[in-house]
Amino acid sequence: MPVRSEPSDKSELITELFFGECYTILSRQGNWLLVQNALDLYEGWIDVKQHLPVTAEYFSAWKNQAHPRTLDIVQTVSNATIRIPVLLGSTLPFFDGLNIQLGDQKYLFNGRASNLNLPVKENFLKKITLTFFKAPYVWGGRSVFGVDCSGFVQQVYGICGYQLPRDAWQQISHGQEVHFATQTKPGDLAFFDNAEGRIVHVGLMLEENRIIHASGEVRIDTLDHHGIYNRDRNKYTHQLRLIRRIFKDM
Repeated sequence: MPVRSEPSDKSELITELFFGECYTILSRQGNWLLVQNALDLYEGWIDVKQHLPVTAEYFSAWKNQAHPRTLDIVQTVSNATIRIPVLLGSTLPFFDGLNIQLGDQKYLFNGRASNLNLPVKENFLKKITLTFFKAPYVWGGRSVFGVDCSGFVQQVYGICGYQLPRDAWQQISHGQEVHFATQTKPGDLAFFDNAEGRIVHVGLMLEENRIIHASGEVRIDTLDHHGIYNRDRNKYTHQLRLIRRIFKDM
């Protein structure tokens, strides 16, 4: 579901709400709702036609549980009358291994889902990361069909059971600092700033000082203490600011 900066279809996309995610309504303007995503507290406008109300009891129970995420690029949930497509990284509310509950409706899900009871392994994180490889860059996007740099990182970590904020400048406050680019491990997050010192980009480290990030598309480049070096363009494209490690024991 598109979330926009202003209450208009012509307004820019700033993020997306995925299947199974809950939000609170902050205000209303005509046919538009200003909402706050309950997972990352990000705010924006959605069309009221895309709003599905749930009870306060459902919302309270939803907030107090960790929900698995879908692992298939595209899957469906269904019941006797409805079939709904869900994308990689979608939340599966109250999943019992076979069924989910969305509001007052139950749906069957027979795809692959993350197991929140297992510790995160490097191979799993890398597999999820590479699933996004070559996905097109879309400002505000969070899916394999269009994603921005922080949306990409947020989704990968969300599937691995760790909820990051939405934007890169917020994500940089998580984890512990890695002091040198030569000390990175797969899964570390590298952050980049502009000439004014603002954090404007983030990517996810792979082995051998390679970095995967959304820039035009989700691509793999190399990282050193200067920043990201793009061999196709034969130049540095992003200036390194800081590296953070989220999973210390992975």
